[in-house]
Amino acid sequence: MMRKTIANKIQNSNKNFRLRGHEVKRIEAFSDAVFGFAVTLLIVSLEVPKSFEELMITMKGFFAFGFSFALLMFIWYEQNMFFRRYALDNRIIIFLNAFLMFLVLFYVYPLKFLFTLIFSPVSAGIQIEQSQVPTLMYIYSGGYIIIYILFFFMYVYAYKKKDVLELTPAEIFDTKTRMWAHLILVLIGVLSIVVAFILPADRAGAAGFVYFLIGPAFSIFHSLRGKRKRALYKEVNE
Repeated sequence: MMRKTIANKIQNSNKNFRLRGHEVKRIEAFSDAVFGFAVTLLIVSLEVPKSFEELMITMKGFFAFGFSFALLMFIWYEQNMFFRRYALDNRIIIFLNAFLMFLVLFYVYPLKFLFTLIFSPVSAGIQIEQSQVPTLMYIYSGGYIIIYILFFFMYVYAYKKKDVLELTPAEIFDTKTRMWAHLILVLIGVLSIVVAFILPADRAGAAGFVYFLIGPAFSIFHSLRGKRKRALYKEVNE
């Protein structure tokens, strides 16, 4: 139900891209179950607080849960958009999506640990030594890189199937745009690992600030692609 609601919004925001996936496939239903289970694992506490002190400890985990939940929803939305646009469900896509779901589940606790460390380490009893911070950044960035590499290859495969899918020139352009966008995210993750490796252990956490480059990088990227897209539409209309 949620995928169909989102599909309508995606269609409204993608007037020039024909959505080919109108019905929820089994691979998507399975993915939704995985995402739902991942969100369950993110829950701060499965027990109702029995005292005000326990309630306050739970409330201190609000931001860690919120950021972790938001990242999972970004991944879910990107995956949903892919299936709405291309409706591919052959062995290659099933394999790439299964690997993606595996990473989503595997990285729930590292993700929760990282944001809990950032927002409420004391109340949650988080313990980590300075020498372990680089390893934490490697773990987080490694998962981040692999997730967007998988998305990159999913879009590469969709591009290779452009004739079968009967993609229009505008749709091919948008497909390439998503490919390069995911590659930019991968490169930012790699840069974060490089920074964590170069910096001393007590400053390796600063590698996390590399992810703030996503905003400026996408702003420049979409500005350039937007100009080319407008030129393409002008050629097509003429």
